[in-house]
This record gives sequence, structure tokens and C-alpha cells, in this order.
Amino acid sequence: MGNTPKKIKVRGAKVHNLKNINVDIPLNQIVAITGVSGSGKSSLAMGVLYSEGSRRYLESLSTYTRRRMTSATKAQVDEVLYVPAALALHQRPAVPGIRSTFGTGTELLNSLRLMYSRLAKHCCKNGHYIEPTLNVASEKEIICPICKEKIHAPSAEELAFNSQGACLKCGGTGIVRTVDIDSLVPDKTLTIDEGAVVPWNSLMWTLMTDVCRAMGVRTDVPFNQLTDEEKNIVYYGPAEKKHIFYKAKNTDHAGEMDFTYFNATYTVENALSKVKDDKGMKRVEKFLKEEICPECQGTRLSKEARKPLIRGIGLDKACQMPLNDLVEWVRGIPDSMPDEMKPMAREICDSFLDVSKRLLDLGLGYLSLDRAASTLSTGERQRMQLARAVRNRTTGILYVLDEPSIGLHPSNIYGLIGVMNDLIHDGNSILLVDHDTEIIKEANWLIEMGPEAGKNGGYVFTEGTIEQIKNDKKSMIGPFLTNHYDEKMRPISPIEQLFEFGKIHLSTNQIHTVHPLEVDIPKGKLTVVTGVSGSGKTTMILESLLPAIQTKINDSSLPDHIKDVQMEGIEHIKLIDASPIGINIRSTVATYINVHDELRKRFAKTESAKSKGYKAGDFSYNTGKLRCPTCDGTGTLSLDVQFLPDVQVTCPDCHGSRYNKESYFIKYKTSKEKEYSLPELMEMDVSFAKEACQDLKGVYRKLEVLENLGLGYLTLGEETPSLSGGEAQRLKLASEMSKSQNDSIFIFDEPTIGLHPLDVQILVKVFQSLVDQGATVVVIEHDRDVMKNADYIIDMGPGGGRDGGMIVATGSVEEIKNNIKSITGKYL
Repeated sequence: MGNTPKKIKVRGAKVHNLKNINVDIPLNQIVAITGVSGSGKSSLAMGVLYSEGSRRYLESLSTYTRRRMTSATKAQVDEVLYVPAALALHQRPAVPGIRSTFGTGTELLNSLRLMYSRLAKHCCKNGHYIEPTLNVASEKEIICPICKEKIHAPSAEELAFNSQGACLKCGGTGIVRTVDIDSLVPDKTLTIDEGAVVPWNSLMWTLMTDVCRAMGVRTDVPFNQLTDEEKNIVYYGPAEKKHIFYKAKNTDHAGEMDFTYFNATYTVENALSKVKDDKGMKRVEKFLKEEICPECQGTRLSKEARKPLIRGIGLDKACQMPLNDLVEWVRGIPDSMPDEMKPMAREICDSFLDVSKRLLDLGLGYLSLDRAASTLSTGERQRMQLARAVRNRTTGILYVLDEPSIGLHPSNIYGLIGVMNDLIHDGNSILLVDHDTEIIKEANWLIEMGPEAGKNGGYVFTEGTIEQIKNDKKSMIGPFLTNHYDEKMRPISPIEQLFEFGKIHLSTNQIHTVHPLEVDIPKGKLTVVTGVSGSGKTTMILESLLPAIQTKINDSSLPDHIKDVQMEGIEHIKLIDASPIGINIRSTVATYINVHDELRKRFAKTESAKSKGYKAGDFSYNTGKLRCPTCDGTGTLSLDVQFLPDVQVTCPDCHGSRYNKESYFIKYKTSKEKEYSLPELMEMDVSFAKEACQDLKGVYRKLEVLENLGLGYLTLGEETPSLSGGEAQRLKLASEMSKSQNDSIFIFDEPTIGLHPLDVQILVKVFQSLVDQGATVVVIEHDRDVMKNADYIIDMGPGGGRDGGMIVATGSVEEIKNNIKSITGKYL
């Protein structure tokens, strides 16, 4: 044992902005990496350690197996020694598909289906139930004692909504798509001749207008003035053949023909049945609405799969219970069984309870197994992954946890710390990228990256135990670990002036586990909405306030659960979330903030461009003549290495600049007599490019806004899909800054994700500048520093799920601190 490696040794790491660094990572401990946004933490954690740990694990498999898996290419690092096989829990787990639920994702549903297959009362076809019997497990025939019919006890597979147990009407999805009548004629002041019936124009020939006229409908009268009978023919009329005379719109062709009438509803249904791809679906989607399946009531299960009963309820009802309640119910199953079945029942129930324990520790007891996984928050999905990792009782694995504190109220952090300690206890190592000081304090070793972002980052500038870092004058996280910093980052509104500019009032009925609400939000102030996970923050703001105001602005009908919303003077509502920007590598920082267009026009005016006949369009790296012909303007090439995964390499001709050699000779001259080509500007970071573009007022102003948002380190050519959540959020804000916002509400959904305490200070200043422009800012947040800088706090709770869904406390920070009902108040 004496020679067992104690550390992972990283030598010469150059991934992204890492400056050829050497660092040792202790094994079998919790090691935290911290640093401001863009300092290189993720490059070290994900780009080097996870990338090499997973790559080597895959390389130990056979070539045949590897060709069926995508794997990472070798990281840019001289060597990494003693790295274990690595598993990463990503900051943003992929959003699961429509068939995934909390039950399938945690695999709890597997155990529950097994219970219903083996331990249930089963039903004969005449509706008689037979008591649980061992014959089911030993696959012996069972006979109904009353009518002597054979009873079929379903297997676990036959109880699965993704397989044989699916409801036939909805195919096991719980929802059906029907035509939304309101969408067929959105503008009822138009005539049919003017295109009032939208699907006839976009999904099939406009000829339908002529056939409709032949059906006896006036097509030259505004739709809202037609009789009910005429409207009925448009929406639901019969498929009759009509002889019509038609004239083509753009040519002189005319003629007579027989044509069958397709009413507006059938037009959509017919198009839906022929959809083959996403593009086709996009065209039809806008005419559809999703409704809960009337057959299975949204449970996804067939009638047969809902029949078996345990302790008086079916599988569908068990899946609707919050996990807290379900666990209690499962505990009672063995004792409800005949004696000979108790051992088997205990076995099956224990496997369910084992998995549940971790999920309860991580604060997910308010979720039910039938909850669609796509409706879970990022933090909930990540904790689901974490529970799965611990359940597998591995040893010798390196777990890379990217921001596991996301979405966790301070009161849930202890469960997370317990899970991490269990992983270490089993002989694993943890690498933790996080900013939550409560979690960082649990680390045995801390590595601080920086000192700044982008070009000025990428160094290990302090490392040591928590005590050593607290006493290190150089450390940037140190003051936050010892609480020696100024918590007040903006002027907070006095209580008596909170509603000086008016208020927004929201009134709702019950939805999910959230009770009916009456909410006031002060206009022109910073309001923070807080509460434990599952307390209803998202439901109140993103599923109620946001759609209510959107529909009111667009003059359409309010969502069903909204009673009323009052919002005098509000014309715009903007959700600034952390979802990725752009779907492909062709979207860059420069194109996103519209700087690229201005630069192209400027370069087209230079003497050298004019002399060669280049126009602004030629400077586009997507379609222009000056793009690199080798990589087609993407900056990278994908190499097909036969049975190994494709390898992405930087283009050897343009070295990632996306432009051809010719473009480097077309220079723009500044008033300071400096010359730059467009590819040179695209390689600069925002702060450098701002100085270079001082003469171009529009470009300068936009880059200055990015710098003020703390994004001066991003390069203009950086691909936007690769930005972190926090960076994406601030980039989306760039276009909103520096204009009057009196009529606007901004909603931020957990904007401190991925932010160092120093970045949080920049964010609070961003909120302040929006408030200075007159905006109403509403932030869903768990970060204490943001809470302490709020004008007004709305605290949801008191617990999660059925134990939450109410407004526990509202008021200023001081009022919340002194409110004994508020859990948040304790942590402030």
C-alpha cells in the first residue's frame, strides 16, 4: 500500500486559457476549485481532469465497443498521471425527453412496477380481485376463486408506460395534441380573401378560399361579421366536392376543376398526420394545443396497467404521491402481505427505500414519480444524477461536480454535504467547482484559479487548506470565507417608499402544489423571490406572472389558473435566463451583439476593399468571399477516423480565425494611426477591441456595455453556445442596458449560477443600473448576497411540494430577518 499514488499530477495544461499550468490534485478527498467567471476553473476540472479520466477509461475498452461511443479527444496537456476513471455531474444536465419522469430518471419506478407485478391483488376479466399469492412470482397459473376464469398477472414490463403498459390513446405520454380553434383565424377583422384562415395559406393551396366560396361562405366580408353557420363551415364543414373556376395569382393561368373542400381543422389534422421531421412539425405546431389525455387522465398507463392494487391503490395513484408520502406507504407494504410473502416483499421494498433515502437527503421528497423530467429545474436534475451515483456504491472514481449547489436553498446544503462525504467514505475522490462558501468550507483542499478572466486568467494563484486560504492575503475567495466583506452593494429603498411608483398585482387559483395566491410586486424596484426547493417560486413567477403579463400585453385570454393581473404602464416583460445562446458554432459574440455587421460595413469602405471590389457581404465568415475555403468559415474541421469517434481540430489554414489569407491585407486605420484587419479584431477580447474601435461610435458603445457587465475578457469570435450560463445571461442583457425601461419588467431565473462572489457584486450593480433606468426587476434566487441587496423579498414555503406553495413572508430584508415563520430569515 505504501506506493499507492496520493495525488493526480497535471503537467503543462493548456486547455482554453490555461497558461501551461502544473498542479497536484489530492486523491480520496474533497478538492474545491474556485475563481471568477472565465478564470479557467471549468477548463481545469472538465477540460483536463474529467476529459482525461473519461478518455482513458474508454480507451481501456475494446475498439469494437469504443466505436459505438462518442469519446473525448485528448486534452491539451503534456501529461496527467494517476487520474482515476472520471464521472461528471454537469452544471446543466440535458433536458430529458417527453417520456422521462422523476420515476424513470431515478429508477424508482422499476422497483415500484416490480411491487405491482409481484405483490398486488390481481384482477380477472370479470372484475374480481384475488389476494396476493406466491404463485405469481413462481409463474404458476392463478384462477379466480369466484368465476374460475384464468387470471393474467402482468409482468413489470407490462406495467411500463414506455412499453406494453402505455395508454393507447396518448401512446404513454399522458398528453394528446388537438387543434387549437383560436389559432386558425387569429385576426378576425380580416376577410378570408385577405388570408384570415391561416392554415389554408401556410399548410396547403390558397385554392381553398375559392372552394370555401363555393360552399356558400362570403369570403369578402370580415370574418367576425360572418354568420355562425358560415364560421362553422370554415372550421368544421363537410368534405364535399365543388366545381370551381380558379385563376393563378402570379401568372395568367386559369381553368375549371373539381376540388374537395378541406375545412380549417381538417387541414391541420391532415398536415399533422404527414409530418416527417422537425421542420414540418414547426409549421403545424402553432395550430395545436396540448391537453391532458382524456383516456388515462395524464397517468400515461393503460386501463389494464392501472388495475393491480396494493394497499388499496393502483400504480397510477402511487406515482402521484410525493416521494415523502410514498416512502411511508412502501414501508407499510410487507406487513400488509400474507406471511409466506413477507420475505419477498421486504426484499423488493428495501431496494426502493435505499434509493429513496438519498433523494430525501438531497431535499427532493416533494417530487412525485409521475412528474415530467422536463419540468424539473437544473438543480433538481443534477441532484437526481448525484443520488444515482451514490447508490451505485462505486470505489476509486473521480467525481467532477460542476456547481452542485445550483438551485439549493441554504437549508438543503447539509444533505448534499452528507452525500459527498459518503462518496469519499467509499474510496472515491471529488473535484468540486462551486462558489457557495458553505460547500467550499467542506473541502479538504482548495485551488483558486485566476487572478482574472480570459487572457488574464488561467493561473493557479493560491492553493491550500481552507484555513491557509482564509489567512492568505492574495486570495480572492478568502474574505468571503471569513465574512470580511461589505454586503451592501446598492442603495436599498426605504420601506415607506417601496410602492412609490405603483405595484403589479397577481391573483391566481391553485396550480400544481401552489395554493391560490395574491401577490404584490413594487414597480421600479428590485424584488427577490426565495424559498426552499419546490416551494413554488418557479410556478409563481415563470408559470403565472410571466404568461399572465404576456397575454395581457398581447390582448389574448389569460391562462386558466390566473384570476387577474394588474400592471398599469407595463408594455414589455423580458425573461433573462441562462439557457445557451445560438445552436451552432456560427453564432459568435460579435454576431450576437450586432457588432459584426457594423464592422463588415466599415471594412467594405476601406480603400483596399474598394480597389478589389469587395462589398460588406464578402466579409461574412458564413457566406462571404473572404471566408476560409478549407473550413467553410467555421474555424474547425471534423476528421473522420474510421472506427474511432470523429476528431475536431482547429483549421490548419486559418488557425481558427475563419477568414482566408487575403482578408488579413484589408486593414482599417484608426485616428491613432493603428491598422487592424477584421480577423485580427475578431481574435481580440472585448476590452482590447473597444480601444481599437474608439472611432466607431456604435461598436465602441456596445463593447463598453459588455465590459461594464464584466464580460471584457470574452473574444469577439468566441462561439456563443460554449458560454457558461452566467455569461449567456449577461450577454442577453447587453442590448437592454442604457435605454429607458419605465414600462418593462425583467425576470431573472437564478442568475448567480456559476458566479464567484465578486461576479455577484457586478450582477447586483447590473440590477441597479436597470432600476436606475426605471425597470422593475424580479429575481428568483437563493444567493444570500443578492437577498441582502433586495428592496423587497417574497419568501415562499414553508417547505417544498405539498408542504409549500404559500407566501410565508414579504417585506424588506429587515422584516424578513425578524419574521419567525421565514426559513430564509434564519439564514439572513
